[in-house]
Amino acid sequence: MRQQLDARNMLCPMPVIRTQNTVETLLPGDELEIYCTDHGALNDIPAWCRINGHEVLDKSEHNGEVIITIRVGANG
Repeated sequence: MRQQLDARNMLCPMPVIRTQNTVETLLPGDELEIYCTDHGALNDIPAWCRINGHEVLDKSEHNGEVIITIRVGANG
């Protein structure tokens, strides 16, 4: 299953906290697209994923927005 998280207009550390809270509701193998405007999330969310066993599938920037897609790991 693929879900989306709108973390636009939130400053650090809120995009990571919202990502963590959303991942807790998902199953291993589920995917989450995170939309945010805090460009620090390009580093913060992948670092959080490495620590917690999740996989970053894609990261990009479009029109001032950051979009990060992750796959929930077994520790999700």
